[in-house]
Amino acid sequence: MGGLSGRLKAYEGRPAAVAGAGRDPVNAPMIRHWCEAMGDANPAYEGPDAVAPPTMLQAWTMGGLSGHTGRTQAYDELLGLLDEAGYTSVVATDCEQEYLRPLRPGDEITFDAVIESVSEPKTTKLGRGFFVTTRMDVRAGSEPAGTHRFRILKYAPAGRRKQQEPKARRPRPVINRDNAGFWEGVGRHELLIQRCGGCGALRFPWLPGCNACGCLEWDTVEASGDGTVYSYVVMHHPPFPAFDPPYAVGLIELSEGVRMVSNVVGVPYDKVRIGMPVRLEFQRYDDELELPVFRSDEAGVAGVGGEAGVGGGGG
Repeated sequence: MGGLSGRLKAYEGRPAAVAGAGRDPVNAPMIRHWCEAMGDANPAYEGPDAVAPPTMLQAWTMGGLSGHTGRTQAYDELLGLLDEAGYTSVVATDCEQEYLRPLRPGDEITFDAVIESVSEPKTTKLGRGFFVTTRMDVRAGSEPAGTHRFRILKYAPAGRRKQQEPKARRPRPVINRDNAGFWEGVGRHELLIQRCGGCGALRFPWLPGCNACGCLEWDTVEASGDGTVYSYVVMHHPPFPAFDPPYAVGLIELSEGVRMVSNVVGVPYDKVRIGMPVRLEFQRYDDELELPVFRSDEAGVAGVGGEAGVGGGGG
């Protein structure tokens, strides 16, 4: 293992992509589609002086289904070494972005990427593997526009757990200073929605500032708990410890007008439908974890829904 680690470390600092170029300039249609999908109505993203949402930084560098031609042999070699050593599976773990200047329609995007780091071998619940981090430096014309760090885990899948082993604990929510108040409310069996102190707009998930007016002042209102299924997916694959597929994950539109992701319970997963009325409840999974889920009690729908998977969260 030490020999493999040394060979992998030798790739740190080598380019992963050189002279990459965005397939399209920054453009208003893509900004509009992004804002509609994200429910972001900030007026800064439309009109003659529009800028692109900063979190679209990576979107302008994507190559689509055909990919980019600028990826280097070094990056392919690195992944090949991991494949040959049995680390054949990959999962994206996180990304970090830094914004240096606003992007505007018409900006031509170019970028370079480097293999920033390869971790020592790590043991995770998915299996033993290596974290590989690439750093992309994005430019608009000749000006630096931002930095995007992307981290993956290349791992060897762990063998199936023996049936006599205790069931894995459900993952804990990520709680930070921006969403801690939401989870404190969950602990009191309250589903709290942020309300802007400037324009009064309600927002969910929790954010440090208002999408509509940019105000940083806010308070909360407690949701009534009534909602409908706006959209949903049924999770079949991949299986994860502590989850028993298939189960339904819904995008729930609350009566207050905001939407959140949570599980639909109380009906079989294949009976969930768009427009189905649901009601908030709090489901306990262990001594430490309780999550908001949404139950349907529609008459004429028999059975009990599959085990809840991803509880609603604030950010």
